[in-house]
Amino acid sequence: MKAKLIAVSLLLIAGLIGCAGRQQAADGDIGYVAPASIYSVMDSTALVYTDVAAGSPLNDNPWRWLGFLLHPIGQGLDYGVNRPIYSLTSGMPYLFGYTSEDAMLDSQRRRASQY
Repeated sequence: MKAKLIAVSLLLIAGLIGCAGRQQAADGDIGYVAPASIYSVMDSTALVYTDVAAGSPLNDNPWRWLGFLLHPIGQGLDYGVNRPIYSLTSGMPYLFGYTSEDAMLDSQRRRASQY
């Protein structure tokens, strides 16, 4: 019970910290800073017209960096655990409860990994 309470507390704190941020100031506020460029940082030609780093957020969320580090682990678990389980259970769908939705999702996943 104590471990569950700690886990829920950590998830709650992580969620609150991950969502915390500064509100964008309105045009009339003293703290307003004009954008670095009129061009979007997502525009492929933005590199020609502006400094992309100047248009990026000043304080990037640290949880995003953790996500970058953990992504290979998630991919390894997907290929090493999840996909073999789907392959094994698809052979006996009535025994394992493998549905047509599972088959559709598995086929989409296989198609996406071919590219």
